[in-house]
Amino acid sequence: MTDRLLVAVFASPVSEVLARWGTELGFRVHVLDPDPSRGAQITGFAQVEDDLADADVVITAHHRDELGEVLRDALARPTRWIGVMGNPRHEGPHVAALTALGVPAEQIARVHRPIGLDIGSKQPAEIALSTLAGLLADRNGRSGGFAHGG
Repeated sequence: MTDRLLVAVFASPVSEVLARWGTELGFRVHVLDPDPSRGAQITGFAQVEDDLADADVVITAHHRDELGEVLRDALARPTRWIGVMGNPRHEGPHVAALTALGVPAEQIARVHRPIGLDIGSKQPAEIALSTLAGLLADRNGRSGGFAHGG
């Protein structure tokens, strides 16, 4: 199993589960939150010393005021994958936040939403499970569904 980096953005119940289970699945996990009072390991992408070219970045809250700035900073770094949690029936608030910051549409299009496998997740552990399964399927070139390839 290769050593992979997962950056869970915003300290939350979902990021707590991502950190626990992600390490079991071979990820080095950093929890990033720009608010130092939330107890995250790091407060910004400038503090991530790891090479992010093969990193998965998961935004675990789509309602935070810092959403646009954090995503803009993530998009400025070479990353393998960036995704934002949220309801797929509505446009993600990240689109308006990034547009207001002058981020070009082709950069905004790099942000995946929804993320994870469609298993009807509601609770933090279910959301983390769905997200990790989706990341693993994507890394392994699989759809993540019940149809099995050769």
